[in-house]
Amino acid sequence: MKKTTPDGPKAKRIQRDDHLHDDATQDLLKRLREDPPVDLETLQPTQAQGISPESPFAVLADVRALQALQHVSIMLKGAEEVSDEITEMASGIERGLVWSLVHSVEMARSLVDALLKGNGIDPEKIHHTL
Repeated sequence: MKKTTPDGPKAKRIQRDDHLHDDATQDLLKRLREDPPVDLETLQPTQAQGISPESPFAVLADVRALQALQHVSIMLKGAEEVSDEITEMASGIERGLVWSLVHSVEMARSLVDALLKGNGIDPEKIHHTL
């Protein structure tokens, strides 16, 4: 079968300097190794913060750390489910990239959920309340 319409233009890749990211990541990992652990109850609540100048959404003030972790877990669960759906529709290199994203989200959610479980909260219950 002959294709009658040409492919659209390829999306432009975002230029980024991975070395800057690597340095920031290495600095964070070094601080995590050197600093003593902090009890969740000693963390200060959130400060109000906009997501971006263009966005109507914002983080509310005075959200406690444990409550914030619950919301992060719910958001990561949603990201995991969306990524799973996209993976099924993708092909080639895109499928591999999305699959990598799925694994990163799963690992992040596992870490957050482990913190919640360690503080007596069942993450599965908060996921099913939506």
